[in-house]
Amino acid sequence: MSSFVIEAAGLEKSFGTTRALAGVSLAVRAGESLAIMGASGSGKTTLLHCLAGITLPDAGVVAFHGRAGRVQVDAMNERDRSQLRREEFGFVFQQGLLIPELTAVENVALALMLNGMPRREATSHAVGWLAALGLAGMEDRRIGQLSGGQAQRVAIARAQVTGAAVVYADEPTGALDSTTSAEVIGALLHSTTGQGRTLVMVTHDADVASRCSRVVEVRDGRIVGERVGAHATGASA
Repeated sequence: MSSFVIEAAGLEKSFGTTRALAGVSLAVRAGESLAIMGASGSGKTTLLHCLAGITLPDAGVVAFHGRAGRVQVDAMNERDRSQLRREEFGFVFQQGLLIPELTAVENVALALMLNGMPRREATSHAVGWLAALGLAGMEDRRIGQLSGGQAQRVAIARAQVTGAAVVYADEPTGALDSTTSAEVIGALLHSTTGQGRTLVMVTHDADVASRCSRVVEVRDGRIVGERVGAHATGASA
């Protein structure tokens, strides 16, 4: 069995005349935390979206090694890729993309209910994840009643509650102050790599990136550098 959970080779992607990816190859080991850094327009978010099966590359291969074995993500149809994202991947975005009309526990439980779990069981799992992320007692608050850091913890719980093997995070601390950012990245690392799962994160924040086990730098659609995280914390919260 491969020690890699994600393998990408020769990824190319253009939007009109703009070349976002120019032959990127990248392998992600199971259980590692990988930060992808780069300036705006460097191609880092496009790379994340291709790895996660949100965007199809124009050329190249993306393979995922999961519970069902190896699957070629870029060769799957939209229905199968959607199922893969629901069952194997979790997502945390800069603004959380939570549903404001729902409570914290409803936002998290919804991810399980979409996969067919009964409401009561899904709610029980959601409550457990919220408590694990320091949100016990806040289950019935709507998103607008939470701070930015608390809302991101709800997003992290939603990303993890389905047992996702890989969590993809796109600027998860981009809208937070430095203190809250440090707390949120700690919670994110603890709930992913701290539990043997994999984290792939896009960030512009060098301090956030340094807490990951590996950092790659993207420029003009290519990986131009790679290093070990200077302050990698693994499971530290």
